Amino acid sequence: MPPVRQEPRHLDTDDNNHPASREEPKTPIIDNPNSNPMAEHAGKDILSSDVEIKGSIKFQKELLIDGKVEGDINSDGILTVGENAEIRGEIKTKSITVYGKVHGNITVSERCELKSKCVLQGDLKAARLTIEEGATFIGKSEVTTGAYSAKAAPARPEVVRPSEPIKAAFGARV
Repeated sequence: MPPVRQEPRHLDTDDNNHPASREEPKTPIIDNPNSNPMAEHAGKDILSSDVEIKGSIKFQKELLIDGKVEGDINSDGILTVGENAEIRGEIKTKSITVYGKVHGNITVSERCELKSKCVLQGDLKAARLTIEEGATFIGKSEVTTGAYSAKAAPARPEVVRPSEPIKAAFGARV
């Protein structure tokens, strides 16, 4: 009886470069457990901690910055500032979560989260703001309601004049 040959489980071909058995499900071999294949991040772009950029950045969907950036960041997407990140410049985006350092103003149309170990030196404008205990924030914040944007708010309070005399409305003495 001829010897039984065992085919490799995780390779696409056998020892003779013939297609491997398709009976078992294939699992990808990952040499580096810290690698992040493009298919796994589902549209989220990543600038790792060893990246340094001087210049402006524009992106569409989601971006994680864990490196150094010197310049403005503009987007209608979601920005995450990683723990190792250091950003010097203006940030305008839909939503931001800050774990690292930002030296510059942040303007977001929806949500801003300042995590416990982050440092923000600059002014902040957002519709919703979350600041965790331990976060460092040096600057001023302007939190707008969801119904009104910061640009739509009047510079002075509006004076409303009642249609009836005030004394009649409050039963004032004449």
